[in-house]
Amino acid sequence: MLGRILAGAAILFASITALASDGHDHKEAPIADMSKSYKLIAQPQAVPANGKVHIEEMFWYGCGHCFSLEGHVESWISKLPADVEFSRIPAMFGKSWVMHAQMYYIGETLGITEQSHGDIFKAIHMKGQRLQRKSEQQKFFAAYGVSEEDFNKAYSSFTVKSRLKQADKRVRAYKISGVPAIVVNGKYLVDAASAGGQQNIFKVVDYLIEQERK
Repeated sequence: MLGRILAGAAILFASITALASDGHDHKEAPIADMSKSYKLIAQPQAVPANGKVHIEEMFWYGCGHCFSLEGHVESWISKLPADVEFSRIPAMFGKSWVMHAQMYYIGETLGITEQSHGDIFKAIHMKGQRLQRKSEQQKFFAAYGVSEEDFNKAYSSFTVKSRLKQADKRVRAYKISGVPAIVVNGKYLVDAASAGGQQNIFKVVDYLIEQERK
């Protein structure tokens, strides 16, 4: 048990250290060599065989850099081509991460993710709400007209528990130790460090999409 706790703490520390080194005010650096602006996934993971290029964003609501990246994500999604599919996967490297991941899937189960996703980020990073307790989360979702009964059903549902397990398995399969991170077609990892700044991330993603189309 102690070994697992220490391992989890090490992963969390590595994540925070990597993010801190990039800094919120990190300026965009020119991409000198696009082939070096991403990393190959050691063990590529399968994606749905529907003819689309699949983009996955690994995030944590408590991560300041994920919050900072959200504007870039939303801007990019608004111009999403028909042959590209985007999905979010909450990472879970600690208890607080799991609680926030559960919020994401509760919102998804209730059908309000489009409204609640960005607001969860804002509640944590702009309003100082931790959203770690069940009561805090229930109060948050009540603002969207979700009854306490419906919240409790979603909170304890098999659907949410199943999605949490699937998400954790997916992130661990990619061997990702920090967020935010973008995976293209289960093969390529792009983050601020590899891309030379957050503003470059989706330039690299677009480049990889073009490579996958060929």
